[in-house]
Amino acid sequence: MQYTGVLQKMKSEFLSPIQYYMEFEDSFIIVNQLIGKHIKIEFSHYECLNCGKDKKIFRQGHCYDCFQIAPAVGDWVIRPELSKAHLDIEDRDLAYEKNTQLQPHVVYLSNTGSVKVGVTRKSQIPYRWIDQGAHEAIVFLETPNRYLAGITEVALKEHIGDKTKWRDMLTNKVDDKDLKEIKSTLKKYIPNETKPYYEDSEEIEIEFPVEKYPDKIKSLNLAKTPAYEGTLIGVKGQYLIFEDNTVFNVRNHSGYVVNLNVN
Repeated sequence: MQYTGVLQKMKSEFLSPIQYYMEFEDSFIIVNQLIGKHIKIEFSHYECLNCGKDKKIFRQGHCYDCFQIAPAVGDWVIRPELSKAHLDIEDRDLAYEKNTQLQPHVVYLSNTGSVKVGVTRKSQIPYRWIDQGAHEAIVFLETPNRYLAGITEVALKEHIGDKTKWRDMLTNKVDDKDLKEIKSTLKKYIPNETKPYYEDSEEIEIEFPVEKYPDKIKSLNLAKTPAYEGTLIGVKGQYLIFEDNTVFNVRNHSGYVVNLNVN
């Protein structure tokens, strides 16, 4: 069976284990059902997620020109503390920024090989944790906008990391941690401005559909290796994991049009 379409972030459903889906224009794939099957991935061309043109993808599914102007990839997306919609100040598109920034946001702790702090919209919980490949996570606090969550993250980053250890996550070199205890230890570092938003919450555990974790990994880059085939043995985060230790980050290839052949 062959599927053709432009790659974007896999959608997920919070089940045990997580259920993954790929959506193309003319097809819908239940990725869990591909585990154990032989898959061939062939890169065809680019399709910028913003302008739709066949232009080399620069970052986050956007060509270089669109990455400079599209509101969905402004600096405040990666650095929430730069959000200014609450001040009525435009970055690229104030209406878009108000709609995205002026809604409840969550500061959280997640364990992706080590415990890290992060920020996401409340509506993206638990999907943000799933995308990271976190096997456990906990809400730290909930704020009414992105800026307040951002300044909290900045304060906490002085005392805990904010990066996903993706290699440890994919080889399942993870330690269970008492996230409630870590959260309690970090509570004193919350800025005064956001202390009223602190929440008592419970740890969430996440199970991924992986038959076997690799001992070491080889990362597939379609720009360098435009064709690959192998047997799928699992999905974790936004990665497809293959029997020969190859891992493929679907989200990082957003804007790549591919042919998927499944046997």
